[in-house]
Amino acid sequence: MDTNILKGHWNVLKGKVKETWGKLTDDDIAEIGGKKDQLIGKLQKKYGYTKEEAAKQVNEFEESESE
Repeated sequence: MDTNILKGHWNVLKGKVKETWGKLTDDDIAEIGGKKDQLIGKLQKKYGYTKEEAAKQVNEFEESESE
């Protein structure tokens, strides 16, 4: 799923994002707004992931949601 698809389906996916990464607040979700790079940055900040680990998790999430 590319960034545009993530953004296009954000209203549907944001609940699943919050379930997957429970440390993200409603404000975080609103700030992310479907932008993949914003989600990766928030995961780095909230979970202490490296950029690579955060990107890997987001990519895996996208793949699971696109099936």
